Amino acid sequence: MKLALAVAILGAALPVLGVKLPLKTSSRWILDADGNRVKLRCVNWAGHLEANTPEGLNKQPVDYIADFVASQGFNCVRLTYSIDHALNPDVPLSQAFASAATAASVDANAMNSMYTQIVAKNSFAASGTTRDAYAAVIAALWKRGVMTILDNHVSKASWCCGLADGNGWWDKGAAYNAANSRFFNTDNWLKGLESMATWANSQPGVIGMGLRNEIREFLLQGTINGRHDWYNFLGQAATRVHKANPDVLILIGGTQSTTDLTHIRTEGNIDWSAWASKHVWEWHAYEFTVTYALVKGNCDLTKQAYGLFNGFVLEQGKSYTSPLILSEFGFGMVGGPNKGLSDEHYAYFQCLRDYVLSNDSEWAIWSLMGSYYVREGTVDHDEGYGVMDHNWVGLRNNDLPSLLEPMFQVTQGP
Repeated sequence: MKLALAVAILGAALPVLGVKLPLKTSSRWILDADGNRVKLRCVNWAGHLEANTPEGLNKQPVDYIADFVASQGFNCVRLTYSIDHALNPDVPLSQAFASAATAASVDANAMNSMYTQIVAKNSFAASGTTRDAYAAVIAALWKRGVMTILDNHVSKASWCCGLADGNGWWDKGAAYNAANSRFFNTDNWLKGLESMATWANSQPGVIGMGLRNEIREFLLQGTINGRHDWYNFLGQAATRVHKANPDVLILIGGTQSTTDLTHIRTEGNIDWSAWASKHVWEWHAYEFTVTYALVKGNCDLTKQAYGLFNGFVLEQGKSYTSPLILSEFGFGMVGGPNKGLSDEHYAYFQCLRDYVLSNDSEWAIWSLMGSYYVREGTVDHDEGYGVMDHNWVGLRNNDLPSLLEPMFQVTQGP
């Protein structure tokens, strides 16, 4: 679909350039500096894989991609990064792609070709660093009124997420397990978050920071001490981020791959007094998520599960009441009879959409990417969940705007 047509479909949902930053929270709402509700309708843009560079810059100029994001009505991007990048921001792009070939065990010439394509389409890349690429993306988005949430996705730059990828649980936590924790260096993670928060002060349009994507406990890593590690380390991280950058919202997800916040109701809330008026909960839900898979085929039970594990934080007047963003959901964009979706993905999405509409909460679809520089050992890997097509030209599924359109509407407020 051409950009002009997308604008016509979702014109009413286009981002408003007049949102006054910084954002803040009040009860379950996100507000701008004037006290007006700001509903985040976001798309995920990955940069946490081996090249440590926001994806797609080999396919299109950064301004073209930013135009596309804005034209679809998204008012924010959840932009992912690794701690490898946070602690080594000045790596030249040429070196980053050469190193990525080694890290991903793929052909060096193929990755060098990716870099050459980026330079041809983005002039900053000729002598730029990986941090310059992030800055270019953030600036291009904000020029169009699109805000950015910086999300720490992994420690070691790579695809995510599993119980053997080494990025799941803090290495200083209880019941150390090498398979799940070998790359999750707690001290480096804290330093990396602080570094990114400090840098974000100079990046207009950055409105939030996600402390860690999909925290995953192996067996008893979380429960052996009442999830003390979760409270302790996330509390330390949030305090550091807020001290370094008091303006940004702080996004915190639960355990079990950001699907389970029940412990804050049963074991006590995290103390967010150090970052008051900046706290946001986040959760993830896919068709393979346990909260859906266990009761698949029964939407009423599924929605009850969503509320039981995460949505309860929207109930006002509780110690844990705060905004809640569905920071990852998604589905295969093509291959089925239901506006391009399979029966399974369509049923999953309809049920999830109904739940999100019932509480008019924030969301971020996975994902913008039509392809990756390299993913899981494949160069130019295609992303079946991608909003954009493989070459980052337009929509992968022309029916997507009509599927998402109800979620763009604002129906509740303080």
